[in-house]
Amino acid sequence: MGLQSFFFYLFAIVSVGSALMVVVSRNPVHSVLFLILTFVASAGLFLLTGAEFLALILIVVYVGAVAILFLFVVMMLDLDFGRMKQGALKYAPIGAIIGLVLLAQLIIAVSGGYFQPTPSAGTVLPTPPLETMSNIEAIGQVLYTRYVFFFQMAGLVLFVAMVGAIVLTLRHKPGLKRQSIPQQVARNPATSIEVVKVETGRGI
Repeated sequence: MGLQSFFFYLFAIVSVGSALMVVVSRNPVHSVLFLILTFVASAGLFLLTGAEFLALILIVVYVGAVAILFLFVVMMLDLDFGRMKQGALKYAPIGAIIGLVLLAQLIIAVSGGYFQPTPSAGTVLPTPPLETMSNIEAIGQVLYTRYVFFFQMAGLVLFVAMVGAIVLTLRHKPGLKRQSIPQQVARNPATSIEVVKVETGRGI
């Protein structure tokens, strides 16, 4: 077994094992940490296949932004997971159906699939040789020519998720003075200026 094959099996085993631990772990913080490990192992697989750009994007975007965002949301919300699990049994049938559908898809994907549709000539994108175009340039042409709308929508979804995480973790404590933008904009001289008549030789 060569060195490249050894690292391929190593990253593959770590990726599959950590992905299973994301689902199995009882502590949500541990699940997020295993999710980060899954992303790192997947980035290693991308490096072995020569897709350095995808590996760096996986580390920078998913590990450095999305997974850390999940971790902070889970830690800052301080949810009562015991109370949330009380009503989990009534959703068990729906979860079982979704699990069976995903299991069927995995079996079809692993076995090679029984459906082999023939794509049209207009949808086939041949991979250019590395001598004429780098993988970064090829990815850029695909993302910013054919799928630019979906690429921008994915960025918008991540932005909305970030704003939602900030809103969820925002706590309004009683007795704490907060900034009110509408109140500041609506100020006028009658409510913001107080004229005091001070006698000579005396202070306020």
